[in-house]
Amino acid sequence: MKEWKVLFIGVGSIANRHIKNIVTVVMQRSEKIQIDVFRSGNGNSLDSDIKSFVYSVYYEYSEVPYDYDIVFVTNPTQFHIDTIKTFHKKGKHFFIEKPLCPTWQIKQHIIYPEKDSIYYVAAPLRYNPVIKYIKENIFLENVVSARCISSSYLPEWRLGKDYRDTYSAHKDMGGGVSIDLIHEWDYITYIFGFPETVKYIHGKKSKLEIDSDDFAIYIAEYKEQIVEIHLDYFGRKPIREIMLFMEDDTVVGDLVKNEIYFLKKDKKILFNETRDDYHKRELNYFFDLVCGKETNNNDIIHALNVLKLTQGEL
Repeated sequence: MKEWKVLFIGVGSIANRHIKNIVTVVMQRSEKIQIDVFRSGNGNSLDSDIKSFVYSVYYEYSEVPYDYDIVFVTNPTQFHIDTIKTFHKKGKHFFIEKPLCPTWQIKQHIIYPEKDSIYYVAAPLRYNPVIKYIKENIFLENVVSARCISSSYLPEWRLGKDYRDTYSAHKDMGGGVSIDLIHEWDYITYIFGFPETVKYIHGKKSKLEIDSDDFAIYIAEYKEQIVEIHLDYFGRKPIREIMLFMEDDTVVGDLVKNEIYFLKKDKKILFNETRDDYHKRELNYFFDLVCGKETNNNDIIHALNVLKLTQGEL
């Protein structure tokens, strides 16, 4: 029976979600796992719902063992690169929470994996049932144009926390809608590849008390398609959709409701899934990747290229 030894660096909300999901995934795989965490000491105590899953908690680098199968980098974005450089000898494989780094670090030196090591950057929406269906079932050569939108209200993102104190509100902490909502560019490149040209408009238009961008709009041209992307922090009703304008129909993928509509055919497909379902699907893929059963579809180079697209660069 396979036994995994895993270290989490940073234990915020996404790490809590990953820890709970990993326990379920590993059990379903009939495997075992030891989960340790490394903390800066500045955060709150571990949430009660994950305490029972955590074996050891470390606060000093010197205390951390060197024999981890996997290191999960789930601390704030601006620390990802330094964390990878510091901890790369502590573990063999790395799961790095998206985005890889703030935009100002794109051109800085990044440590690359040791031989036989895998560095994977999270891309959970690729495993969302709507995106999976489009990728696997839509004849993309019939798509003339695609329009994507992710619109939601930043003050309602993290209940119980003042949005003005979050990294999203501050450009120097890696915030801003273009990088916060990197998911859209990630799944667009997953579906269509990289565009030939891209135009980018961004800035702040709302009355939100932030110094980061609250909107980003892109127009990207492919050889056969045109793609539009709209991202914002100020939409009062969450909208996350991809519309495909095809030769024979218009297809709307709703990533909030997990539904697909064929407008011409008047057909609807419903996916009875939750956010945890596609996060678990990604974790299963990652464990298979580490076991040599999959190829890395979002390594550091690919993640950096997607990050450049968020800034309108190719």
